[in-house]
Amino acid sequence: QVRLVESGGGFVQPGDSLRLSCATSERTLFTRGMGWFRQTPGKEREFVAIISSNSKVIRYSDSVKGRFTISADNAKNTVYLQMNSLTPEDTAVYYCAAKSTHIWPAILSPSYFHAWGQGTQVTVSS
Repeated sequence: QVRLVESGGGFVQPGDSLRLSCATSERTLFTRGMGWFRQTPGKEREFVAIISSNSKVIRYSDSVKGRFTISADNAKNTVYLQMNSLTPEDTAVYYCAAKSTHIWPAILSPSYFHAWGQGTQVTVSS
């Protein structure tokens, strides 16, 4: 059962932009808050950004703040991640995720998310 459907990854050059999308047909998942993690081989999954369904709560990791923008379309149960000024260090598999509850912990580790997308590869290279 696919609960989160991602799209938008690809291969780009440093300085380029990409936009990722993540849609769900389950309204409950969307209302709990949805966001993005990323992972490279041999490393733990890293938090990137998250947004509440009403867009009033938005958080970013320090590594993407100022370059990435997360947004939500309440009517479509969809979140977007606009990634600008991409660098090779942004290369990773990006996963969409939905929080398990309406609680917003101080540190958003993967354990607080119970639904995950299939992952989409983002490669930044010259």
